[in-house]
Amino acid sequence: MSATEGKKAPDFTAATDGGGTLKLSALRGKPVVLYFYPKDDTPGCTTEARGFSDRQAEFAKLGATVTGVSKDSVARHDKFKAKYELNFPLVSDADGAICEKYGTWIEKSLYGRKYMGIERATFLIDSTGTLRKAWHKVKVAGHVEDVLAALKAL
Repeated sequence: MSATEGKKAPDFTAATDGGGTLKLSALRGKPVVLYFYPKDDTPGCTTEARGFSDRQAEFAKLGATVTGVSKDSVARHDKFKAKYELNFPLVSDADGAICEKYGTWIEKSLYGRKYMGIERATFLIDSTGTLRKAWHKVKVAGHVEDVLAALKAL
């Protein structure tokens, strides 16, 4: 299964940093920015997370919740979040079930070596739980601005 624009976003319940739990459908009533990233505390992922964190007030003003998802453990998320003072929840998808639902667990290639990994992707979900926009193979530079622009257009 893969998330499709115009359809209901696949629901999930998962552990978050700080020992919490997040159920996507419980966020209905406000827009959600759900972004998938490969690994905590790596250069691109850190830049992306800090970008969302730095612009958090703008997302909040538009009523939106930002949530990051990777296969890292809750303990790694706790360290990553504290190190960079991130101000939104990080979901641990240790078993890859959420990545499967959103189609972000893909075959990658690096220096001719093929392996499975998380595709950097972002999903904008409206207040009714409908997926309004999906970005795949995200380039970090300018991405947060693109997401904000799409959110303003909802």
